[in-house]
Amino acid sequence: MAKAAKTRGYRRIVAKFGTNLLTAGTDRLHEETMAALAAQVAALMDGGREVLIVTSGAIAAGRERLDGVKNRRDVPFRQALAAVGQTHLMQTYDRLFSAHDRAVGQTLLSKRDLHDRIGYLNARNTLLGLLEMGIVPIVNENDAVAIDEIAGAKIGDNDNLSALVANLIDADLLVLLTDTGGLHDADPRKSKSARLIERVDKITKDIEQLASGTDSGRGTGGMVTKLQAAKLATGGGADVYVASGHEPDVLERIAGGEHVGTLFPAQRTSMESRKRWMLSGLSTRGAIIVDAGAVKALTERGTSLLPAGVQSVAGPFKRGDTVNITLSSGEAIACGITNYSDAEVEAIRGLRSDKIAETLGYQYGAEVIHRNNLVVLERAS
Repeated sequence: MAKAAKTRGYRRIVAKFGTNLLTAGTDRLHEETMAALAAQVAALMDGGREVLIVTSGAIAAGRERLDGVKNRRDVPFRQALAAVGQTHLMQTYDRLFSAHDRAVGQTLLSKRDLHDRIGYLNARNTLLGLLEMGIVPIVNENDAVAIDEIAGAKIGDNDNLSALVANLIDADLLVLLTDTGGLHDADPRKSKSARLIERVDKITKDIEQLASGTDSGRGTGGMVTKLQAAKLATGGGADVYVASGHEPDVLERIAGGEHVGTLFPAQRTSMESRKRWMLSGLSTRGAIIVDAGAVKALTERGTSLLPAGVQSVAGPFKRGDTVNITLSSGEAIACGITNYSDAEVEAIRGLRSDKIAETLGYQYGAEVIHRNNLVVLERAS
């Protein structure tokens, strides 16, 4: 058996329930499965832990509630199913948690809600307030209004949403519960010899390639999005497990330190909220392309980004925006809050810092991005 994550006394947990799990592979909510999950969450909270749920299943719940309605694939129809389904889904959660004397609180989020720092903090305060009151926060993306056609509005899947929420509330554990047992070396639905990968210390390109062949057919999230979520959440300081939601007491066992499914251990210690917000990428605008010397300074020595290391600029962005720092290949190596606009960075790129004021006629600092406003990203290899 693989070695479990270091026991850290998980205090704040985000649990994501996928559509396939909540429906048990059918076209309607499976209350027996949901009741078992609710009982585990309630038990963890009774034991002093804080648990937040990110749930899928709204569209499936809407289809169940409107039993007999002719199925269509257009966006307005799916939005209507989500709108009806959210009510049915929350009524089901409310009833199941009431049996454990727990109230639930619904929060619908879209990328717009988390895009700016004030919106991010408002969402954070709401969720932390619910947890402090002993209420079970239940989060979903606002599918009734957030669609791909609304530019930049949709997060896209609840795996990535759960990682964003884990960073938002400083969770130390994210559990992605599915209808499979974790990451395998082949699709377990198609191959009986598929082997579970019990621990992934680094998400490499080989691991990403494995996941690309194991996406599920139902819902919007597959193993690819779970790896994306794991990369984001572990970068923010949380351990991540991908495990089967049908395993008995799976949440309680993982929270207690038992290894179940696939573990992605945290890649860094807990990070302050501002840097988690930058890491989320929700507000990123443009990119600054840097040379090899700057890459080494940023990733190995933890320095600030100076104009001398900048090769080119991809705007537009303004002073105070969060931008990606990338290689010429386009690979992002870091992100941070810039002291200068894209036009200003273009004017001072390649120069020594003492030439900034001479070139611009003013300066906002010797750094394009100060190290206190910069987060280095985990790179696949």
